[in-house]
Amino acid sequence: METLDRIATGISTQLEAAPDFVSPLLAVLLACAAGLAVHWIGYRILDRVISEKNITGRSLLRRARRPLRLAAVVAALAWVLPNVRLYGWQDGAAHLFLVLLIILVGWTLILLTNHFAERAVRRHRLDVEDNLSARKFVTQARVLRRAVTIILGIFTAAGVLLTFESVQKYGAGLFASAGAAGLVVGLAARPVLTNLIAGLQIAITQPIRLEDVVIVEDEWGWVEEIFATYVVVRLWDWRRMVVPLSYFIEKPFQNWTRESASIIGTVFWYLDYTVPIGQMRAKLEELAKASPLWDGQVVNLQVSETEKDSIAVRGLVSARTSPQAWDLRCEIREKMIDWLQKEHPQALPRLRGNMEIRSRDEPDMSSKGEAPVMP
Repeated sequence: METLDRIATGISTQLEAAPDFVSPLLAVLLACAAGLAVHWIGYRILDRVISEKNITGRSLLRRARRPLRLAAVVAALAWVLPNVRLYGWQDGAAHLFLVLLIILVGWTLILLTNHFAERAVRRHRLDVEDNLSARKFVTQARVLRRAVTIILGIFTAAGVLLTFESVQKYGAGLFASAGAAGLVVGLAARPVLTNLIAGLQIAITQPIRLEDVVIVEDEWGWVEEIFATYVVVRLWDWRRMVVPLSYFIEKPFQNWTRESASIIGTVFWYLDYTVPIGQMRAKLEELAKASPLWDGQVVNLQVSETEKDSIAVRGLVSARTSPQAWDLRCEIREKMIDWLQKEHPQALPRLRGNMEIRSRDEPDMSSKGEAPVMP
């Protein structure tokens, strides 16, 4: 006890001999340290109290850890600052407290927005085959969440900046001279605002959704992610195409899954005029019915074009999704070629020579042992 008394006496003597601002500064630092300690102890207690089964509570606790730490510091400052004399530092300390309070409010709002958006999205699964309604909701939730986060971040930063007197004077001057300066600021912010507004339009009208199959700039792929200012398209060969959000509002593109994931695939064969169309049509129906990729809706075969030496035969088959449609087209194409090679090899495309082209009225001189006359 005597040792502790001597230490306390020594500290008191040193504080009395120190400048006047040292004691209040130590009080502020101790208050911040006490706030951090209270936060650490409280977080550990809550982490043990909330059970592992309470997934929502534990998720919210993890997300609230940093904002709660800042709230503990702000609460400690709010308790200490009115009770200490800062000798000219009162204005700076009050300003710091106000800035921390604004940041805490904005951070908390962003935290709550992300938490409730993810809770809502968690109820909708995208890994099922018929996920059109889920993709609609998840797209809206994610795009709106990012837009709200950006807006809250802008307002929080603006609130912090407006606490400085110099920024207030600059803003008043900017509004007073709302000519060239306003035009420069508007032009500088145009790309960000354009994509932000485009994101809101996409969330509401939904020309694209997550996992939509699209063709952009002659590239085929899936919409992998929609961010606040751009869209990531996962191409068929695993490349990623990054496209600004405004592109899907201002330019045309193809969306293969706008209303439904089902799609009709096209298969072409270029064959000889001797191909039996009726048998080929029956074979196409047989192949489609035997394939698990066919959805049972569309199967059709038509002669779509005729050329001098060949005809174009088009087959139509439908599938539940565009990847299945691609696989079904390849399967039908391969099996039909195999059937034609085995059953009707004469129907495969070929070039006729002069020996093969002969009028029906021309006598066959070869049957009489005479050599044909070449033109």
